[in-house]
Amino acid sequence: MTAGTAGPPRSRWRARSGPASWIKRFLPRTLFGRSLLIIVTPVILAQAVATWIFYDRHWDTMTNRLASSVAGDIAMIVEFLERDPTPDGRNWTLVMAARTTNLIVTLEPGRTLPQTHPSPSGLLERTLSDALDQRVRRPFTISGGVQDNWYEIRLQMPDGVLSVLSPERRLFSPTSYIFILWMTGSALVLFAVAIIFMRNQIRPIKRLAAAAEALGKGGDVLDFKPEGATEVRQAAAAFLLMRERIRRQITQRTEMLAGVSHDLRTPLTRMKLALDMIGEGPEVEELAADVAEMETMIEGYLSFARGEGTEAAQPTDLTRLLNEAVANARREGADVEAEVPPDLLLPLRPIAMRRGLANLLGNARRHATLIRVTAERRRNAVVITLDDNGPGIPAAMREEVFRPFFRLDQSRNRDTGGAGLGMTIARDVMRGHGGDVTLDDSPMGGLRVLIRLPV
Repeated sequence: MTAGTAGPPRSRWRARSGPASWIKRFLPRTLFGRSLLIIVTPVILAQAVATWIFYDRHWDTMTNRLASSVAGDIAMIVEFLERDPTPDGRNWTLVMAARTTNLIVTLEPGRTLPQTHPSPSGLLERTLSDALDQRVRRPFTISGGVQDNWYEIRLQMPDGVLSVLSPERRLFSPTSYIFILWMTGSALVLFAVAIIFMRNQIRPIKRLAAAAEALGKGGDVLDFKPEGATEVRQAAAAFLLMRERIRRQITQRTEMLAGVSHDLRTPLTRMKLALDMIGEGPEVEELAADVAEMETMIEGYLSFARGEGTEAAQPTDLTRLLNEAVANARREGADVEAEVPPDLLLPLRPIAMRRGLANLLGNARRHATLIRVTAERRRNAVVITLDDNGPGIPAAMREEVFRPFFRLDQSRNRDTGGAGLGMTIARDVMRGHGGDVTLDDSPMGGLRVLIRLPV
């Protein structure tokens, strides 16, 4: 017998072409990430539009006006120098310019500008260059960074070069930096508030998911209570109601089975006593065999219906359970090889897990002469593999064997199997722990049973 990968069909995503699938690859996978994206994206877009409008209107308007103001002052100085070229008139013009325009103006007689000079590089220099072209209409050069936060404009005059030093504050408004800092700061504050808000909203959903996962693994959820938004509280209330219904159903089933067990065992006991008193004979032996078979079937039915009962999950050494199951199989005559790592500690129901492992090993023992048991830890799960050299199970029948009362041997011969509940009980036990049992081909030639249990 072998365990494999056959199991409930899983939905597979097919690759889709187009921009929609390309965008989905970059979207966050978690609800927290997607909710945060929904909140933050409009904020970023709004700030981007506001920034664009600011630079399109405020920056251009303010920079053009400031550059035009400096160019106008320089044009006025040039006009005064040309109107009164005497030394006294020149000195008076330079003194008045320094006093009223906040510009440092000097005249370098006999100097000429170079024939070639670099073009304005920055936006500020280009804007100032355009303003000088309109107002001054003389050859000039612009140099930035002559001193800290100062620009130098050199103009060619008839008798020399006019040097004008302008502070950066006359050409640039600090409101640009203030605006950018304000936008960045507000974005960070909004982003922090959004993260805190979304974490508080997502926390109840994550707690509900954790409680549902714990209940699915057979654990008891005692400290869970509805909290969060109205919709989340409704889902939590529905979960608590479902939990109570499941508990009530298990309790009622256990009580009913206790009565059924008593009612069925009593007449079977009377029948066995009557057969013992009758004596010996072929007919008596056949009837005794039928009674024994009925008793075995009833035990199997009750074991299947009882399921995991009310047994609570607890930290359990899975290595010890596997070694015990292997030892029991060897005592029953099975040739079993085992390779189990130590310290496989998991939250399990020990009685149910023993029953599931015993059913799987017993099934393999009936159909194979050699069984190999291995276990390993893979990321967030423990995987147990049972390989055998038996005849195996056809691929088309591997899911059928997990159906209650299904047997490959339709003759119901007790020598070839039980009531057809062993595999069903095993899968029920493993799924009750949040895992599963699947079947596949074994490298030993028989069947591979693959058990996966979450850590």
